[in-house]
Amino acid sequence: MTTFDDREKAFENMYARDQEMQFKITARRNRLLGEWAAGLMGLSEVEREAYAKDVIRADFEEAGDGDVVRKLLGDLTSAGVEIDEARIQKELANKTVDARRHFIEAQG
Repeated sequence: MTTFDDREKAFENMYARDQEMQFKITARRNRLLGEWAAGLMGLSEVEREAYAKDVIRADFEEAGDGDVVRKLLGDLTSAGVEIDEARIQKELANKTVDARRHFIEAQG
């Protein structure tokens, strides 16, 4: 019974680490998306940092990426940037790859 309990605990620990890693990657991706969108809107460096944090917070509204995409689409459109959801989805995919790469590089 001990072997089974040990395996169960190991799987639980692995799952927890995987979830934490995914959370960090998603937060990093959202920061990168916010910085990208802030650049398109012509925000200053201070405004860019604040906006990136707003994008990270927007992801907590609902499960999935829809909340982030809606925020970016609304903010960019309001700022007069010509953009569509497909472009944001493409950038979201690109920033996911970048965030994952940054995370892996930070691990050593």
